[in-house]
Amino acid sequence: MAEEIKSFEDLKDVAAPAALQQKREPKRDAQGRSYATGRRKDAVARVWIKAGSGRITVNGRELENYFPRPVLRMVINQPFVVTNTTNQFDVVCTVTGGGLSGQAGALRHGISRALTYFDPDMRPALKAEGFMTRDPRTVERKKYGRAKARRSFQFSKR
Repeated sequence: MAEEIKSFEDLKDVAAPAALQQKREPKRDAQGRSYATGRRKDAVARVWIKAGSGRITVNGRELENYFPRPVLRMVINQPFVVTNTTNQFDVVCTVTGGGLSGQAGALRHGISRALTYFDPDMRPALKAEGFMTRDPRTVERKKYGRAKARRSFQFSKR
């Protein structure tokens, strides 16, 4: 580099490499769908989205039938609310492993990733809300000499 950068103001003036300035291309298959995988705890969600009327199908069942708790449905719809695309995409997904809460989190992660593949301009909004990051928290393993991961057996003084 011929120019020497001494401050952050100088850094702004330097142009970013051409590879970073390229616009991301949408990833869609022949049917116009975008595919992504979402994970949370032990749950894995395979998600396909396409432009549609807002219908969400989970393992061949409607969203309201598969996730009866309103909180879980709210978690799943968060990516659409953040990107202002409610009722604009049809979602077909298969979810395996874990419980309902983990599956809902995996579905949210998968929908967020699929939305960014469908339209890369949605990525900053989803990333700012933290939907693009896989939640690393999992169940802590049980240790020997203990009742559970951290719970000790009852102590008897005598």
